Amino acid sequence: MTFDEFVTTLDHWGNNRVPFFFLVDFEQRKPIAFRLEDLPPYIDYNFNGKTNYTGVERPLKVELRADPVAQEVFKERFDCVYSALEYGDSYLLNLTFRNAIQLSVTLPELFPLVTAKYKLLYKNDFLVFSPEIFVQVKDGVVYSFPMKGTIDASVEKAEQRILADEKELAEHVTIVDLIRNDLSLIAEDVTVTRFRYIDRIESNQKQLLQVSSEIRGKLFESSAYSFGSMLKKLLPAGSISGAPKKKTVEIIQQTEGIDRGYYTGVAGIFDGRVFDSGVLIRFIENENGKLFYRSGGGITTASDWQKEYREVIDKIYVPVI
Repeated sequence: MTFDEFVTTLDHWGNNRVPFFFLVDFEQRKPIAFRLEDLPPYIDYNFNGKTNYTGVERPLKVELRADPVAQEVFKERFDCVYSALEYGDSYLLNLTFRNAIQLSVTLPELFPLVTAKYKLLYKNDFLVFSPEIFVQVKDGVVYSFPMKGTIDASVEKAEQRILADEKELAEHVTIVDLIRNDLSLIAEDVTVTRFRYIDRIESNQKQLLQVSSEIRGKLFESSAYSFGSMLKKLLPAGSISGAPKKKTVEIIQQTEGIDRGYYTGVAGIFDGRVFDSGVLIRFIENENGKLFYRSGGGITTASDWQKEYREVIDKIYVPVI
């Protein structure tokens, strides 16, 4: 399916109230869409409690060992990004890395054990347990919840520190402004209804605090159920690309050196009434039996490379309590 075919298909299904599942990669080269009634057995999802999973959870001990990206590799790519930021080609860029890991369980065994707003197991190729909403559409209103800013909850006064951090504030403001502009392409009366609230993410290893905001707008009548056209205007997600989006994506592709694929893409469902989608972060991929955990963070001219490196490592976790 080409991306244009994907857009046309989702528009048709949405306007005819046909329930569907979709998955689209960061580069928008490998989109997938199925009617919910035709969803193949190699896809398991649980999006905010709506699920097709019929398996049984087995009580298993989950252990994760990580071999994160080397500091010198991180620093080299960080410096490339920083030069582009200083030159003015970007104001904020989300830089990501592949980190080798070992797990004591398989991806299918892990799927029912993790807790997250958006869980997705695709074949045995990758597993996602994402805390981040992309967009939701309910009763003609579109909502987005950009997530930008992470800190280990064990840090002393963690919540106060991340909310007071000027670099984190500037980064969050940039993304909120980008998402607000994106939503203005499909909606009117776009408003930030909650600004910089804290989400808590629990795991058996650590607790993370993540900073989110809520933005909403009233969909144009022409956009109300044309979900393919809506996604075409909004992708890729601003929180995992940066601003300005087009030039920043070019820098990402030059610096990271490999396609992200479905990592940092978007997946979701339409149940005939409500459209719900999540950003595909917290992502484990299986490459010929070797597992990699993809993680990253936003870089600005106020970034300290050592703190950013720490954030990449902090995000390597599985939310199993």
